[in-house]
Amino acid sequence: MVEKFPGEEGSVILVLLVATIFLALVTLGLILFFFFSRKKVIEKEREKANLKIEHQQKILQTSIAIQEEERKRIAQDLHDAISSKLNIVSLTTNVLLGDKEITKKQKETLEQILGITSTTLESSRKIAHDLLPPILEKFGLKAALEELFEEFSKNTNIDIQHDIEDFSLSESHQLHVFRIVQELINNSIRHGKADELVIFIQQKDSGYSLRYQDNGVGFDVDEVKQKAGIGLQNISSRVRILNGSLEFDSQINKGSTFLIRCKYGK
Repeated sequence: MVEKFPGEEGSVILVLLVATIFLALVTLGLILFFFFSRKKVIEKEREKANLKIEHQQKILQTSIAIQEEERKRIAQDLHDAISSKLNIVSLTTNVLLGDKEITKKQKETLEQILGITSTTLESSRKIAHDLLPPILEKFGLKAALEELFEEFSKNTNIDIQHDIEDFSLSESHQLHVFRIVQELINNSIRHGKADELVIFIQQKDSGYSLRYQDNGVGFDVDEVKQKAGIGLQNISSRVRILNGSLEFDSQINKGSTFLIRCKYGK
């Protein structure tokens, strides 16, 4: 049996202790290395996701701008090219109807042409109005929204309660707010099957808020947040353009609520 001296035993213990500490430090270093490496990977992935979202938002915003330009062009074409020509047809038909020498059959034909022309002219005006409401440019957002509510109430069974404060906004921002409300109402009627709406637009110290509520069938909020439809994407993009935030809540068969807060644009 080999006898160990006290000094040798202490050296072994010290070596083991140093080795243990060294291994612990190496392990801790590896853990920290993998932790920070993973953190950097996550940050990179988040940056890529944010860039992708920003890119998608820019595409949507560009798409919205193109849509508005196209709507404006079509509305102008309807007014200048189609409505003006239909007016000429209508006037010419009225002149021909005033001729006492035309036969009964000719008169009936002219009256039929006049009726078709008048109906087409009215449809053309309505389409142009929906594409670009002239009242928005002439009298502002409050008047345009009140006219919109009146049209919906007149042509559907929907009841709209509203309180729209009148305050100054740029023309482009007024148009975005108008389109947001228009889209929300269309969604409530088409998808939500709602027949009661409550809409408030109020001025705040640094901006304004839009509160929209319906009594429709509602939707799954989590599902919509994961995969929003084109309508909601357009609303979100317009809210971003308005330098605002969008919150919404809904329960199945208990309606939906949207709250938009915007800061005054430059």
